[in-house]
Amino acid sequence: MDDRLQKELTPAGARAVCGLDEAGRGPLAGPVFAGAVILPEGIIPEGLNDSKKLSEKKRDALFDEICRIAVAWSFGTATPEEIDEINILNASLLAMRRAVEKLSVKPDFLLIDGNINRGFSLPAKAVVKGDSCIPCIAAASIIAKVLRDRHCLEMDAAYPMYGFAAHKGYPTKAHYEALRQYGPCPLHRASFLKKKHV
Repeated sequence: MDDRLQKELTPAGARAVCGLDEAGRGPLAGPVFAGAVILPEGIIPEGLNDSKKLSEKKRDALFDEICRIAVAWSFGTATPEEIDEINILNASLLAMRRAVEKLSVKPDFLLIDGNINRGFSLPAKAVVKGDSCIPCIAAASIIAKVLRDRHCLEMDAAYPMYGFAAHKGYPTKAHYEALRQYGPCPLHRASFLKKKHV
């Protein structure tokens, strides 16, 4: 991965370019997480890629490296209740805006994974599959994924009967079986369960 496309998409004069991505749009339970990362110009961690294409061990190593070298990084979340109220797309964008607000350095420009650029107070551009070709977005995808996976361990400790540590809240056979046996818990997204007829 190199930063040529990132440079092409960045307006002249913009120095602090922030990548944004989310993790956890598909699960039946838990918050959606968003990562926000400003990388130093010209510095890309070795092996950086879309978090979904990396092993857990590699993601964890890159997470530590991103936190070490980033000009600034942060994360934001939106709760299951917010997801039910405003839908998962709007909740993902809300989590991204919260992540940007928490950055210690104000970015000049935002590069957002996906095809939706809405509700941001800063200049921004959406990039389809940006997490596989834009370094700062790939870094944000790793921040979001690692932190959400770690949060799932806390979910598992609170509600061990659902197996959140294993499936991370995604709609697996084991998760559906647990839902049939125990019913939903406060961490479940009611709107998602209706769609799945649970």
